[in-house]
Amino acid sequence: MNDSPPTASAPDAAPELFTWEFATDPYPAYAWLREHSPVHRTTLPSGVEAWLVTRYADARQALADTRLSKNPAHHAGSATAKGRTGIPGERKAELMTHLLNIDPPDHTRLRRLVSKAFTPRRVAEFAPRVQELTDRLIDGFAEKGEADLIHDFAFPLPIYAICDLLGVPREDQDDFRDWAGMMIRHGGGPRGGVARSVKKMRGYLAELIHRKREDPGDDLISGLIRASDHGEHLTENEAAAMAFILLFAGFETTVNLIGNGTYALLRNPSQRERLERSLAAGETGLLATGVEELLRYDGPVELATWRYATEPVSLGGQDVAAGDPVLVVLAAADRDPDRFQNADTLDLARSDNQHLGYGHGIHYCLGAPLARLEGQVALATLLRRLPDLRLAAEPADLRWRGGLIMRGLRTLPVEFGTGQPSAKGDTPSTL
Repeated sequence: MNDSPPTASAPDAAPELFTWEFATDPYPAYAWLREHSPVHRTTLPSGVEAWLVTRYADARQALADTRLSKNPAHHAGSATAKGRTGIPGERKAELMTHLLNIDPPDHTRLRRLVSKAFTPRRVAEFAPRVQELTDRLIDGFAEKGEADLIHDFAFPLPIYAICDLLGVPREDQDDFRDWAGMMIRHGGGPRGGVARSVKKMRGYLAELIHRKREDPGDDLISGLIRASDHGEHLTENEAAAMAFILLFAGFETTVNLIGNGTYALLRNPSQRERLERSLAAGETGLLATGVEELLRYDGPVELATWRYATEPVSLGGQDVAAGDPVLVVLAAADRDPDRFQNADTLDLARSDNQHLGYGHGIHYCLGAPLARLEGQVALATLLRRLPDLRLAAEPADLRWRGGLIMRGLRTLPVEFGTGQPSAKGDTPSTL
């Protein structure tokens, strides 16, 4: 089996965006935009007009430009934009004050409080738990010879990991899995099961904050409470919103990293075999650069969350008016041939790889070190423990979750050999 061919060439005419066909493979459309309309004004499915930034250089500029605010109040049509950060169910006002939609100085204050949970030391200490969770989940299907790697593996792994980090008791974590699953499956609509899931999660977090105040532990929620009690001025709503955003953003990005990454490896067998040989030899370098390349090649976050011009801004030769929404297309920027050689080719050993998969500037993803750890452990363990791992469906039959911010597979059916010994818990960590 040969590696998958490069992405189809760019269309001759302006592409139709945000269709199901587009979601399956957006890269030809992004290639057209980079060449013909790199900062492109479009009408989104919601009816909101926004600018799409598709070239790498423009994207880096926009992500670090302080004139582009994260606060929806700066949108000229803020009544329609509030809550549209890509986080399902987030129209609930009590969950709105978090890192994805505030600016300094509040952003600086809240990020400082949370950053202590994601230091290299804390993440390294968490590695054995990630490996334990990974092996436990694979144990659940390893003898069946088949699995849906999204439902059986990529989805529950980061949910359980982030719950541990937050301090959610293990006996309650399956509830979080159910609530998060409802929001993922049905998107951000305010009705029915999604609204009930958001309400239950918000109520549970409020109760958990009260319990942690009485009986704190060595977890993130307890740390937020201690900081508030020592004069950091963190309100209960801020603490609940912070926990919510870390839970949601912290797990869906990793679901897509594992799902998209595994799919890319299965579609590029020479790269996958190269990684398997490296891991079998006990080497870690290709695993580390490989995860970075998977983040660039088909990353979990397609568009960065919303920004709004606070004054007129020039981007890529276009005049962006004050109040206009701006969406940086990370997936397009990371396939820009002016920045990456052979940009549409997967190269796990790519060394010059300053991709934008986790953003850039002050809003660079806080949980990136944990997501990298989970991605490395998950992919290495899958390759080691599931011999002859292969797709159990035609690529054309796979369906992608349509959305504005995230991009990931709905299912990833696979088959593999069984009955062979497989060591657990010895995945090398590069963190």
